[in-house]
Amino acid sequence: MRNAVEANRGFVFKTVGEAFHVAFSAAAEAVQAALDAQKSLLSEEWEETGPLRVRIALCTGTAEERGGDYFGPTLNRAARLLSAGHAGQVLLSLSTQELVGDQLPIGVELRDLGVRRLKDLFGPEHIFQLTAPDLPASFPPLKTLDVRLNNLPIQPTPLLGREREVAEIADLLRRDDVRLLALTGTGRQERHTLRCSRPPS
Repeated sequence: MRNAVEANRGFVFKTVGEAFHVAFSAAAEAVQAALDAQKSLLSEEWEETGPLRVRIALCTGTAEERGGDYFGPTLNRAARLLSAGHAGQVLLSLSTQELVGDQLPIGVELRDLGVRRLKDLFGPEHIFQLTAPDLPASFPPLKTLDVRLNNLPIQPTPLLGREREVAEIADLLRRDDVRLLALTGTGRQERHTLRCSRPPS
């Protein structure tokens, strides 16, 4: 993995367990690194363990660098995209697809997997799968909120147009004399109550 990353001018900025977190200055280099890594893993002799198959997610956007690590919504989106995939699969966000669509190596294509809802993200994500002659192409359906059967309600949309109210609530919760704040209002023809409290100092 490191060889594939470094050969394409990327760098590993963090490892968590078996996961590599990698940054590239160009989306096309990230795609080439993903291809090289998958092909290398498939061609390796793994003896009795069988082939090692990894999933890779590529997402392009801005991030904040602090102490050699990166933070921000782009990394959160990449993590959610990765969790939707399967071993051996390379997934791309729309932001990456738009940058590499006309720069793909010969024989490499992007399969449109549609717009999907990912856990903890307000907006849906248009997802693409990287396909190449030497890589597996058939996988089970993506593990997204669209295909998982559950009895959970649809994730709420972000709170829009209430900046002043949210600021007032935040100010109240910061006061030393406020230990409990009850908010009451209507929504979808039913009444909701939200109680916010903070631990004693």
